[in-house]
Amino acid sequence: MVKKEMIAMLLAGGQGSRLGVLTSKVAKPAVSFGGKYRIIDFPLSNCINSGVDTVGVLTQYQPLRLNTHIGIGIPWDLDRNIGGVTVLPPYEKSENSEWYTGTANAIYQNIDYMESFNPDYVLILSGDHIYKMDYEVMLDYHKQHNAECTIAVMPVPMEEAKRFGIMITDENGKITDFEEKPANPRSNLASMGIYIFNWKTLKEALIARSSQPNLDFGKHVIPYCHENGAPMYAYEFNGYWKDVGTLNSYWEANMELIDIVPEFNLYEEYWKIYTKSEILPPQYIAPEGVIERSIVGEGSEIAGQIYNSVIGCGVVVGKGTVIRDSIVMNNTVVGEGCELNKAIVAENVSIGDGVKLGIGEEAENDIAPHIYNSGIATVGEKSVIPKGVSIGKNTVVFGVTESADYPDGILPGGKSIIKAGEEK
Repeated sequence: MVKKEMIAMLLAGGQGSRLGVLTSKVAKPAVSFGGKYRIIDFPLSNCINSGVDTVGVLTQYQPLRLNTHIGIGIPWDLDRNIGGVTVLPPYEKSENSEWYTGTANAIYQNIDYMESFNPDYVLILSGDHIYKMDYEVMLDYHKQHNAECTIAVMPVPMEEAKRFGIMITDENGKITDFEEKPANPRSNLASMGIYIFNWKTLKEALIARSSQPNLDFGKHVIPYCHENGAPMYAYEFNGYWKDVGTLNSYWEANMELIDIVPEFNLYEEYWKIYTKSEILPPQYIAPEGVIERSIVGEGSEIAGQIYNSVIGCGVVVGKGTVIRDSIVMNNTVVGEGCELNKAIVAENVSIGDGVKLGIGEEAENDIAPHIYNSGIATVGEKSVIPKGVSIGKNTVVFGVTESADYPDGILPGGKSIIKAGEEK
């Protein structure tokens, strides 16, 4: 039997419904980020940079692009004979088959996988956060305190604390109590959804609570460990960490990459972010092309003007087009004479000549104001926008659209076009 000190289990099954059409065909961890990366690249890179060489990736929702991206783990040096990266979808068992119904249920269904490495410790991670963290330092903290469970926490403003699982600790960092999204929080230490368990403790808790429907770490496993007297500690993290679960936080996190002094730096030599790179030619900037304070992926051809934006790989931007404060993902073609303001355009989109996107006044979105807000115009993947139309703010377009879909050539602010066969 192979022995690993610590293995990681990366929960990457999230539907990410608050990202709207960006996740209608792809799991949230596989959404593009920062021009050339996908969101899951960050926790995977953290693993290999922290010396964790065995990672189980638990997928469920729309896993195809995620599985293709991860492959056998070569970009992260996780193509190992023993350990490495393994994609773990739900599977048929002889007596019954079931989807992963909660975060901890997904881990429970893979007890045999974890057991095969006979680990001392298991690191539980989420696949949809942007951050850099040395898990080895967290493991050292876990050992020093003889903890059976260590939860990474981050101080948040007190007024925001009610949105998180909150840990209450003594002066040594020992967790004395915790509250899930409390109305009146007693502390501002928010759980980051990153846990280190002693394998024995985790296994016992999962088996004891396995019949619980929608088995979840915050609601069931952590309380079980606490009730049974397992020493639990909070590991305080003070670096950059962002949950890119909403369109606005996703847009903000991309924009923060291009700050003059970025809070989150992709260019650090000692903590590289690895990804699966396509074999692409270098980017080409035409004589009339202008790029200011932007990230532009390789293989892109820019004949327009780009300001304060994140442009993916293989993007074509036509002459006379001006793009500001926007995210344009891989292999999208933007025609000539277009104007994009604070837009998020997904992969493989075709935008005709003279299109104006993100103009006019803000209005509340007509189908999902809780998703499409903050003045962002959103275009789902593989969409087609015909030439010459104008599209307002807080709008969403998804599917192959035609001129007839835009009365008077306009989609006013807050309106949506989602073609049949495409989901919200």
